[in-house]
Amino acid sequence: MDRATFACSTAFFRDYNSSSQGAFCLPGGHVDFIEKVDSFTYSDFFRDYLIPNHPCIFSAKFTEDWGSRRNWVTWDGKPNFDHLLQKFGEAVVPVANCDVKEYNSNPKEQLPFKEYIKYWKEYIKNDYHSSRGCLYLKDWHLSRAFPEQDVYTTPVYFSSDWLNEYWDAIAVDDYRFVYMGPKGSWTPFHADVFRSYSWSANICGRKKWLLYPAGQEEYLKDRHGNLPFDVTAPSLQDRSVYPRYNQSQPPVEIVQEAGEIVFIPSGWHHQVYNLEDTISINHNWVNGCNVAIMWCFLQDELAAVQREINEWKDPMDDWHLQCQLIMKSCTGIDYKEFYNFLKVIAENRISVLENGLDDEASAKNTPKAAISTLGMLHAVFDLKRTVKVLTSLSANEDFKKLDLTSLSPPPEALLHHLKAAIDTALL
Repeated sequence: MDRATFACSTAFFRDYNSSSQGAFCLPGGHVDFIEKVDSFTYSDFFRDYLIPNHPCIFSAKFTEDWGSRRNWVTWDGKPNFDHLLQKFGEAVVPVANCDVKEYNSNPKEQLPFKEYIKYWKEYIKNDYHSSRGCLYLKDWHLSRAFPEQDVYTTPVYFSSDWLNEYWDAIAVDDYRFVYMGPKGSWTPFHADVFRSYSWSANICGRKKWLLYPAGQEEYLKDRHGNLPFDVTAPSLQDRSVYPRYNQSQPPVEIVQEAGEIVFIPSGWHHQVYNLEDTISINHNWVNGCNVAIMWCFLQDELAAVQREINEWKDPMDDWHLQCQLIMKSCTGIDYKEFYNFLKVIAENRISVLENGLDDEASAKNTPKAAISTLGMLHAVFDLKRTVKVLTSLSANEDFKKLDLTSLSPPPEALLHHLKAAIDTALL
């Protein structure tokens, strides 16, 4: 991060209100196309897309060196089933049935990868029909299962990735996925986990994206407050069911070609179709630009849980703890883990600012090496944003009702250390 971008980001977030992040809309639905690798810097992306929360598309030049682009695709641009079977045939993968709606999502099953590829070949042979329905391999943690494979390199633009930095540190999960599906497979209307950013690279095939800027989803809810499963369904025209639909803007539509990367802003709801047999790589990620949006989302989720079980508040001694447990089961995180998330992010940056990196650490693909690559000013920006959110978390009444004695260091001590590290770095 250069000094101009640091100054720009500091000024923007000084007056930033995460509740207003849905006010933005794209003039005419235009989405910028980034053509050349050598003329587009990290600071360009940070300033023009991350800070204002704008979508964009990166050309296929940004992925042309990836191993998956070379090895997973045949000469005519189709999935290379033989190569994929050779490398991953014995893996077990999550597969969704796009033809079935179950609790407002597609039901999933676990299948051997070789069985899924057999199904896919037969599906193509039968002119994209099967008695089993349209099956879509989704949310496969391939990088975690096969770390030795030369699949892709995360572009520098997406390298400030707090979600995967944290979940890698605790070795529990990650938010790096591979999707594989036939023509006609699709993903219903949704926003990404924790209202995170996402980037999605097509290894082969084509996708159509329908994007709604954050806040537009409010106009798409039915009279009970539920979002649609399929945002293109004719039933949305029924004003007795969807009373505010006519106030919504048309979606931003993108057709993503092979090799291209789509950047989806934080909190933007979307629906996605595979126009051809398609393989894609996707990351969900959070950083200093949208961590406040994540925090607002968590507060909204907890409030929804509290409303749902409000009748048990008086007779239940540990009602606040039960709310946290339910929230974690639904979203994957609770307030105490969110504190630990912020702590890991903060401590990694403080370590780099105070100690730097030795030669061995610099040569490795580690979070601290990535922090160092992005520069001291980026680390300071991250700490400033962490202070902002951690201050809000520490003052939150629901957080203060929890048993915080297990948190080490205590929030007040961590905040003090953060502020001291920022002051020292800016001397």
